[in-house]
Amino acid sequence: METALTRLVGVRHPIVQTGMGWVAGPRLVSATANAGALGILASATMTTDRLRDAVREVKSRTREPFGVNLRADATDAGDRVRIIIEEGVRVASFALAPSAELIAELKEAGVVVIPSIGARRHAEKVAAWGADAVIVQGGEGGGHTGEVATTVLLPQVVDAVDIPVVAAGGFFDGRGLVAALAYGAAGVAMGTRFLLTSDSTVPDAVKAAYLAATVKDVTVTRAVDGLPHRMLRTELVDALENSGRTRTLFQAVRRAAGFRRLSGLTWRRMIRDGLAMKHGKELTWSQVLLAANTPMLLKASMVDGRTDLGVMASGQVAGVIEDLLSCAELVARVMKQADEALWTLVRADA
Repeated sequence: METALTRLVGVRHPIVQTGMGWVAGPRLVSATANAGALGILASATMTTDRLRDAVREVKSRTREPFGVNLRADATDAGDRVRIIIEEGVRVASFALAPSAELIAELKEAGVVVIPSIGARRHAEKVAAWGADAVIVQGGEGGGHTGEVATTVLLPQVVDAVDIPVVAAGGFFDGRGLVAALAYGAAGVAMGTRFLLTSDSTVPDAVKAAYLAATVKDVTVTRAVDGLPHRMLRTELVDALENSGRTRTLFQAVRRAAGFRRLSGLTWRRMIRDGLAMKHGKELTWSQVLLAANTPMLLKASMVDGRTDLGVMASGQVAGVIEDLLSCAELVARVMKQADEALWTLVRADA
């Protein structure tokens, strides 16, 4: 199935595996690439040295195109961009809008730039700065998310920009791919669906928690870091939402101390990061402490398997996913379902 996305990045199928922190490592990315889709390596939770090693590991596992996701606001974003260029990575994906200068540097080196956005105005901005495509995530998507559903946001963005648009938030099968194409998208991006594959390194106990979840078990909460965050409802989330301010602060300090030991960060560094996050935002100190440690909250679940200590970012589709396929099986099934859906439409029209 050829679309503007497949032509732009050189993959066989218009499917993207998103750059999920602690999840989208070399094994998942290379398996996705070998299946004919675009795998995105998550770099925000890596040091620059680890990023270079991870890129080289992906290249040792596949000759297919893949991408790297990074935070545009990272203090070492320039160093990460240089690694992407030096290592010949095909695609640079951004969790936040990159500057015009970063986009220009990447494009001059032949790297395809695809920022992720959550609003029409953001898409218009990065398109004007030279982005090659955008991933637009609706409210159904996992992690930090907005309030506008994909079915409303996607056509707005498609109408607003002249670059390929990839739809994210609520996609898990071939019917969704066909629906996105009908809206004018050039493909779909999926996170939770790729997390729940046999190629994902997420611990089995955590995958089991996702598979056991219903649609109602996936919630949006501000209790973790003050921002809308879609995740599985857990004891930690309930405790944060139902505790008073004093108790919540106590829990945040206790958890921050535990994550400080895991991360090796000093209290001074954590407080400095917290102050930076609090600036200009109406966050409680409990939320500041947890926000500064959100990467470690995710690591506790996604790497260490501690569902009692961590959070599990999740799209709403977790409630309808029932199996753990390999990436090859998943992509093949999505494309088969898409073909069947298209033929059904053709026969109905005839």
